[in-house]
Amino acid sequence: MEIQLWWLLALPVFFVMGWVAARIDIKHLLQESRALPRSYFKGLNFLLNEQPDQAIEAFIEAARVDPETIELHFALGSLFRRRGETDRAIRVHQNLMERDGLTDAQRLHALSELGQDYLKAGLLDRAEDIFLKLRGTANDEEALKNLLEIYQQEKEWAKAIDIAEAMPNHSDHLWQREVAEFHCELAAIEMQAERHDAARKLLNEALTANRKCVRATLLLAELAAKVDDEETATEHWIRVEQQNPVYLSLVAEKLMALHQAQGRREQGIALLRNWLEHHPSLDLLEAVFRAELETGSPEAAYTLVRDELRRNPTLLGLDKLLEAQILVAPPERRSDLELIKNLIHNHTRRVARYRCDACGFKARQFYWRCPGCGGWETYPPKRTEEFDINP
Repeated sequence: MEIQLWWLLALPVFFVMGWVAARIDIKHLLQESRALPRSYFKGLNFLLNEQPDQAIEAFIEAARVDPETIELHFALGSLFRRRGETDRAIRVHQNLMERDGLTDAQRLHALSELGQDYLKAGLLDRAEDIFLKLRGTANDEEALKNLLEIYQQEKEWAKAIDIAEAMPNHSDHLWQREVAEFHCELAAIEMQAERHDAARKLLNEALTANRKCVRATLLLAELAAKVDDEETATEHWIRVEQQNPVYLSLVAEKLMALHQAQGRREQGIALLRNWLEHHPSLDLLEAVFRAELETGSPEAAYTLVRDELRRNPTLLGLDKLLEAQILVAPPERRSDLELIKNLIHNHTRRVARYRCDACGFKARQFYWRCPGCGGWETYPPKRTEEFDINP
């Protein structure tokens, strides 16, 4: 009973203390808000409504009223950079760097923002100098990411490897794909200079970093083919199926040409047909279709496309079927089939492009690195229509 009476006496005291504390906090907040110019809040409102141009004007006005507000200048610099006015963003952040009284954290923030301004403006050497200065500071990870982007733009692949291996999460194998691709870029340079041993060493390092690096395997096959080591080249091409069967379409024509040169055309077609059965692909279908036509058997090519279209109905497959039908149709029907094919072909252009898994960038050409987002191996040799059917 005594405990209950104690709580009855204590509850009003706690309530009064909370009310007083709330009043103090509200009073302090009101004093801070009154100290800020009205244009500051107008700028925030424009930002929330996704009106960056009006927000910039409001923040400029606020900075004139209260030039000592550091946060306003950071906001202005960031907005200038987003809008593409990198020269104004650079001036804002340079002025911040020259200020007295900045804390260490604010000075590092201003230096980092200035580095991003230079990067956006394409002044890569200046950006590199700044991010190298930020190494070992609280902004080390951000500096590493920006340096990695700079070295990729400059095609400084050896430096890019060093930076990727210095990333905090490199031990978790999150950067193995990028490191392998950087080795492949270096190997491609060595191959152009006919330094095959150096290229082979780099490609083996790429496979050590990422054993599923298809590009390294394809380049090793190319090296073997250059010295007429057809058996080794074939082994590399066949290994692609275990690494990533999506890339088999990049191998099909070369493998078929090698089989044809060796007088083993039928074995080559049988291998490609087996791949097509287990790993359907429009580009792979195209390779098998052409191989069948080269044997002088348009009927076999027609049957191939017809069966594949029944199994995986696509607009591009229909376009290929009409092409095959024209080859086997009697002369009086060919003009009608050609008319239909031309109509279908006009529609297949929009679904015949490659597409990046990460950003959705589309193009008619295959890339190892997406031109849109810069991602490595995010741009598989699959047509847009295949993504729509099998996301």
